[in-house]
Amino acid sequence: MKLRTLLFSTSLAVIAAQAVSADELREWAEETFKPLPSTIPALANNPVTPEKIDLGKALFFDPRMSASGVFSCNSCHNLATGGDDNMPVSIGHGWQKGPRNSPTVLNAVFNTAQFWDGRAPDLAEQAKGPVQAGVEMANTPDNVLATLNSMPQYQEWFKASFPEEEDPVTFDNFAKAIEAFEATLITPAPFDAWLNGDDNAMNADQLAGLELFMEKGCAACHNGVNLGGNGYYPFGLIEKPGADILPVGDKGRFAVTETVDDEYVFRASPLRNIDQTAPYFHSGLVWDLKVAVQIMGESQLGEDLSDEEADKIVAFLGTLTGTMPQVVYPVLPVETATTPRPTGEVQ
Repeated sequence: MKLRTLLFSTSLAVIAAQAVSADELREWAEETFKPLPSTIPALANNPVTPEKIDLGKALFFDPRMSASGVFSCNSCHNLATGGDDNMPVSIGHGWQKGPRNSPTVLNAVFNTAQFWDGRAPDLAEQAKGPVQAGVEMANTPDNVLATLNSMPQYQEWFKASFPEEEDPVTFDNFAKAIEAFEATLITPAPFDAWLNGDDNAMNADQLAGLELFMEKGCAACHNGVNLGGNGYYPFGLIEKPGADILPVGDKGRFAVTETVDDEYVFRASPLRNIDQTAPYFHSGLVWDLKVAVQIMGESQLGEDLSDEEADKIVAFLGTLTGTMPQVVYPVLPVETATTPRPTGEVQ
């Protein structure tokens, strides 16, 4: 493990051992977390423009990007329900069940990598995966492009979004447009206001929960701007949960690296809007946030959190629930005679 995965430095441990003042708590928090930026973050090799955002929004909501014409990105990352589908695992093509719980798309642009195992380095690469996955949208890049090219409105939108390209309707640009839209899905929360100096943004129980969150060691993995999403850790660092929480067949990041040390290693879940995204963990087998907090205390920290402590931590986690940007449901381009027809089992 890298040095940064150690719980806290000696100086922070000294602070934790004392009753901290409000100023000390904020100073401590500023060393561990970062508030959300007020502007859309820059994307690598993908300038964000209004035209590209609008195109990406249309693609995000368009079920015709799936082979069956039933499933869109929004099916599993529902912007009306916290950016996920509030199911243990997602339902996809032919009503098949996926292998893992769907992570929220909200603030996902701040994650180091995408998916529970980090197999996609950014949101553009992530967008390509579900489209082609047999248990999700079960489509092919060629069929996606045939669908897009069959509709003049989509052709116009791609030209406006990628004006320097002779042939802008490509699968890479499809993914880049979705990435640009998803980069706008940022939810500023009371915790950000408090980090930025608003003393009234959090109440006494929430501040006590924040102090416990840091003092107990939760912030060793759940830190930075997204309070997670920026590191990989074994699930069961101290005590491995049972198969009712940690299914033995899913070895996490091992499937990506094929390194024994990565068995049952997963990306630390980002905690923004966490009280909106039950059920919890990659398995989606825990529905109660307080129970999830206590499980993490025991399995990751060796801490038997009392009900009172867990309640205060949950109160703090509530301050991470932010304001959704306004998203107007798009009017999608009309199909033509050359638009590929839905295929596959959908009953």
